[in-house]
Amino acid sequence: MATTTVPPADRRIPVTIITGFAGSGKTTLILNLVPQLRAENPGYKLALIKNEIGDLNVDSQLAAAAEMTGSRELLGDCICCTNVGQIEEALATLDRENHPDRIIVETSGSAEPLKLVLEINRVSKATGRYELDGIVSVIDAENWGGYASKSYTAKLQAKQTDLIVINKWEGLDERAFDLFLDKLGDLDVDTPQTKSDKGWLSKELLFGFDPKMARSWMEESGHEHDHKHGHMSEMECLSVTLTSSNPNASIDLAKLDGLLKSAPKDEVYRIKAVMYSSSPAKGSDGLQVNGVEGGRSRYILNWSFGRWTWSHDHVSDSTAPVLRMSIFTAQYESNKWLKRVESGQFIALADGAEGKLDVKRVQ
Repeated sequence: MATTTVPPADRRIPVTIITGFAGSGKTTLILNLVPQLRAENPGYKLALIKNEIGDLNVDSQLAAAAEMTGSRELLGDCICCTNVGQIEEALATLDRENHPDRIIVETSGSAEPLKLVLEINRVSKATGRYELDGIVSVIDAENWGGYASKSYTAKLQAKQTDLIVINKWEGLDERAFDLFLDKLGDLDVDTPQTKSDKGWLSKELLFGFDPKMARSWMEESGHEHDHKHGHMSEMECLSVTLTSSNPNASIDLAKLDGLLKSAPKDEVYRIKAVMYSSSPAKGSDGLQVNGVEGGRSRYILNWSFGRWTWSHDHVSDSTAPVLRMSIFTAQYESNKWLKRVESGQFIALADGAEGKLDVKRVQ
């Protein structure tokens, strides 16, 4: 029986889909991510696939001005219809010519996310080069009532997503905003929602880990960050560290798996971690990632709204903790999860070894 060889997981490029009706503020949201990434890692390469109806790529020119690593325009038709087959070519071109650390796919206002998700998953399985990191839907609070009542696609975009970003809400009074939430609630979805700060949202919420992000994170002296935008309070963050006096200590993956499988996506948005394990790790898609054969390896965990992937990190640091993790929760949920994690039911050393577990809220 033939064996399919998949490239190492740390070579898989994360792909984030950002969708939303025309004028909702998708491009502004993306442009506000670039300086955040560059501030943490000046060499970080973010690429964009932009789908625009018609033949004028104004927003893509704005992306180029923001010094993105590379961009590809799919003009003329909706990306989920006649252009869906072009996604594979666009991904491959960016991969080959620009070597990005991450790719954003920004859809037109009329795109149906599910068709695009299926195509990216197909390309991912066929090539082993990409992984879907998340689907984000941007909603214009000022105009949602108007286009949601007329557009079936607008409703699909709000339903077929991991996270709803509420944009342009600042101009609404309390009553108008409540009416908007009522209309959004009519969709009967339990998708997590968060407000942007005039088109700004933390990269921590929108993006999962990739190897370059993980290494920058591990090099920091601590978890505390200087967030200058007022609506970070809508997301809370726990810092988890597990240490041991044994230089060969490993994490208990079976216990950790309980956390990954049980965390509700409306309470826990993202889990990012770097840890050491002597056992191979398996993602939510069943893909097993092997480290050093018969030895202890460092792994990167990226959990996003109920899906998770692992990658083997070839860099090793004898002074690093056995596990370092950030858990990003919805507002008012962090205290409950702090107690659950602190109890040791999810985070422990393998084989019942003694270790020191430190859990604290940092945001």
